[in-house]
Amino acid sequence: MAETDVLATLVAKDQIRELALLYSRAIDRQDFRLLRTLYTRDGHDKHGDLFDGSADDFCVLLAERMPKRMRYSGHHVCNHLISVDGDRGEGEVYALAYHTVPGSAGGWEELLMAVRYLDQYRVEEGRWRFARRTCTYDMSITRPAPEPQGPLTSGDGDESYAVLTSRIFARGSRA
Repeated sequence: MAETDVLATLVAKDQIRELALLYSRAIDRQDFRLLRTLYTRDGHDKHGDLFDGSADDFCVLLAERMPKRMRYSGHHVCNHLISVDGDRGEGEVYALAYHTVPGSAGGWEELLMAVRYLDQYRVEEGRWRFARRTCTYDMSITRPAPEPQGPLTSGDGDESYAVLTSRIFARGSRA
């Protein structure tokens, strides 16, 4: 492989890794406008048996449900293996997802999941985006949780919007 091809592949992989991190930020900060920019126009998302449909519908669903349901959401990216072939790619992202949600019997529950995202990426309008994202659940633990303390870590009031001033951290933006 020519040196220019190697460099282009490394740059693409770095941009795809940033895409996965921006996904976590968009979900956890409930920035659904940003989330939509991470998918191709015809993007598709499948989250186990919870959702299977267009990226548009996925973003709408989350915007409707998350503010009412999630006291805390944290997606923590672990391993990320990527293959790039021109302006297309695929990858597998291991992640830990931790949520605090209302309990079925009142109170709160912790939901800890070991997930894998099986992704197909494509360059659209000069940016890498998710063409198809499939979330598999390798493990899930639900247990009672104490009353959450501290401020919500999502929404417009999140401290990161005041402290981190680079464009990549702006609400609804993708640098």
